[in-house]
Amino acid sequence: MALRPASPLERPAESNPPPVRRIAGVVLLRDDNSALMQLRDNKPGLNAAGLWVFPGGHCEPGESDESAARREFLEETGYTCRKIWWVGSFPSLSDDRQVVYDLQIYVGSYDGVQPVRCYEGQEVAFILRAHASLYPMPSYVPRVWDLAIAVLRRSLMGNE
Repeated sequence: MALRPASPLERPAESNPPPVRRIAGVVLLRDDNSALMQLRDNKPGLNAAGLWVFPGGHCEPGESDESAARREFLEETGYTCRKIWWVGSFPSLSDDRQVVYDLQIYVGSYDGVQPVRCYEGQEVAFILRAHASLYPMPSYVPRVWDLAIAVLRRSLMGNE
């Protein structure tokens, strides 16, 4: 009896890669390297529930990553980002391991004028980078935060 390859329907579920969803967000930094963070709602089934993350959300079909980052940031905080720079793309597996989030992260500098509000999640707050370990957050956040600081520094020095 000859062996034949399994059809897609016969393959175990774990052999199929999880779907990828594009997420865009902004790391808004103050001069002291504190970042505006959002404490996610603590709801069952919500990814990163009860954790501190950078404000952001799903990209709409046909929407550019930068436009999505700006839109989501405004919707969640009421803050209009002026100039933002791309930090990078970071994969993140969902808590239930069913989805890969393709995180498109941008960085901007807080203008010190516009108010910041919480329209989504439990609260938003500027958190000092040195205090990040005191807050529950996904493991990628400190690494992305450090990259955002470096990108903003280079960009503001004119070495884009």
